[in-house]
Amino acid sequence: MNASITTPTWIWQQPDWPVFHWRADVIQPRLQEAWRSLGMLLGRVGSLPADKDPAVMLDTLLQNIITSSAIEGERLNAASVRSSLARRLGVEGVATAVSSRSEGLADMMMDAIGSPDTALTRERLFQWHRWLFPDADASLVRLRVGVWRGEELMQVVSGRLDKPKVHFEAPPRIVLEDEMAAFLTWFDASRHDPTLDPLLRAGIAHFWFVTLHPFEDGNGRLARAIADRALAQADRQSIRLYTMSAAILAERQDYYRVLENSQRGTTDLSDWLAWFLDILLQTLEDALAGIARTLAKTRFWQRFAEAGLLPEQVKVLNRLLDGGERGFEGGISAAQYQKVAKVSKATATRHLSDLLAKGCLEKLPGGGRSTRYRVVGSVPKGG
Repeated sequence: MNASITTPTWIWQQPDWPVFHWRADVIQPRLQEAWRSLGMLLGRVGSLPADKDPAVMLDTLLQNIITSSAIEGERLNAASVRSSLARRLGVEGVATAVSSRSEGLADMMMDAIGSPDTALTRERLFQWHRWLFPDADASLVRLRVGVWRGEELMQVVSGRLDKPKVHFEAPPRIVLEDEMAAFLTWFDASRHDPTLDPLLRAGIAHFWFVTLHPFEDGNGRLARAIADRALAQADRQSIRLYTMSAAILAERQDYYRVLENSQRGTTDLSDWLAWFLDILLQTLEDALAGIARTLAKTRFWQRFAEAGLLPEQVKVLNRLLDGGERGFEGGISAAQYQKVAKVSKATATRHLSDLLAKGCLEKLPGGGRSTRYRVVGSVPKGG
């Protein structure tokens, strides 16, 4: 036998699987920072207008569903998913045609996060899987839905057919029943374990489930839903305001790299848990920035509610106040105002002058054609 051809050792083949451990010097500082940000987020929940709560949760869940699917390369109809969620949250004024796909995803996410006190059982996971693939019977590709995967070897493979690269191999089907039973027992019992930090529990649950890979497809999305459920059990108030899937999507390649390296390693999960906590911290910081924008927007419109602004001016101001990629972070020019408001060049100039006179906007340094404007009192990124 060629000594250079060796069978890789997967983490589930380790003699101490699944007794995970980690290095406190790596994890503890990250945990402290994450809890500090969570505390700040929870403290600011009460400052949001009460009538905004269902809409804020709707936006969070929508982003969660859309980005978790995008991680797997699937693009969803956002309007359809939004409508399905709106009906379940009682948010009015959101109506569009819905699909069985969007209905299923909305049901799964509402059950995962909205009912965190119910037990995570084999039957509940089967139901989530059916919601994830409601149209499987009509698909050209045969998929086992609502049951564990079959007897075939389960591998994550890339590359050419004649030179495949095996990124991961899941435990064989013969041990899957016992492995999943152990995971579900741990998930239920660990919620009440005072020695296990709830945030670490979410990271472990994500890793453990996706490593078992119990279904033919959808394991990544279900793993992220389970992590969300664990976070909701830790703090059901703040989970309404953030979703880790968006931050994971932005670091998608890194996500798969860290998972693969950890699944090939020992039961020391330090690298995976450090990455998970770093992503959680980024998520929380983004959520805090979002709340700051929401509060600034509320204060702005309280101040200028009686300013007699035109609909076009209101539209542009809301874009500026919302921030983000579409919010003209570096200020807006007359040409951009003209495009967003759909007005003539002369009208754009007149509107901007009026907004300056009323104190809604201020000029940024620079002049001439390069003159840009921003909302009065807006804080630059990082400020």
